Amino acid sequence: MELEIQQFILYLENVKRTSENTRVSYERDLRKLRHFLNRQSVEEISAITTTNLNSYILYLEKEKFAPSTISRNIAAIKSFYHYLTKDGKVAYDIAEELKAPKVEKKAAETLSEREVEILLQQPNLDTSKGIRDKAMLELLYATGVRVSELVALKEIEVNLQLGYITCKDRTVSFDSEVEKVLKTYIEHARRELMGEKETECLFVNCSGGQMSRQGVWKMLKSYAKKAGIETDITPHMIRNSYAKAHLR
Repeated sequence: MELEIQQFILYLENVKRTSENTRVSYERDLRKLRHFLNRQSVEEISAITTTNLNSYILYLEKEKFAPSTISRNIAAIKSFYHYLTKDGKVAYDIAEELKAPKVEKKAAETLSEREVEILLQQPNLDTSKGIRDKAMLELLYATGVRVSELVALKEIEVNLQLGYITCKDRTVSFDSEVEKVLKTYIEHARRELMGEKETECLFVNCSGGQMSRQGVWKMLKSYAKKAGIETDITPHMIRNSYAKAHLR
C-alpha cells in the first residue's frame, strides 16, 4: 500500500496540482490508515474491503477524534480510491459509500448589548477620524452589512433623508441615531479627511483614499482593546450581534 500512496501523492502534485497542505494532510491520513490495516494483517491494496475502511472510521470515532478530522480522513480515502479506480489499480471504488460524520455548527459568536454599547462609545468625536470611526461602527451594527460592502459604499448610495443605504442590489435602513452621525461625517469629517483629493467612496482613510477591510479590522481591534472587551473581536461578530438583536 505504501507504493500506491506515494504514487497517489505524486499524482496530486503533478496532475491535479493540489496545494502542498492538501498533499501533506492526505499523505499523513493515508499512512495512518495503512498502519491501522497492517495491525489487522491487511497489507495489499487488493485485500482491503469496505468493512476494513468502515472499521477504521469506527476506530477514529472510538478514539474521539474530532468530526472534522474524521471527515478529512474520509475525504483522503475517497480521493485515494477514486485515483486507484481511475488508474485501474482496483476493480471498483470501495470507498464510495463512506459517510462523513455530521459536524455540529458552533453557535455564532456575538457581543452582548453592553459590550456593543461600550464599543460604540470609544471613538473620539472631537476628531474627524473619530467621527468617521463612529459612523462606520454605528452603520455596521445598525445594518449588518459586511465589511467589504461597507468599504465599497459610495456617498451617493446613502439616503440621509429617508434613512437607508443602497448596498449592491438591496436597500438597508438605519435609524435616526445613525443618520445623525453619518450626516456629521459626510458634511464635515469626510471633507477634512479627503483634503484635496476627490473620491466617490463614502469612507476614506486619513490619506483621503478608500478605507480598506484591513483598516476596519485594525480600527475595530483597537477600540475593543480600549473598551476592555477581552473577546477576540472580529467584524463578523458585529454582523452576528446585529442578527441577534434583530431576531428577538
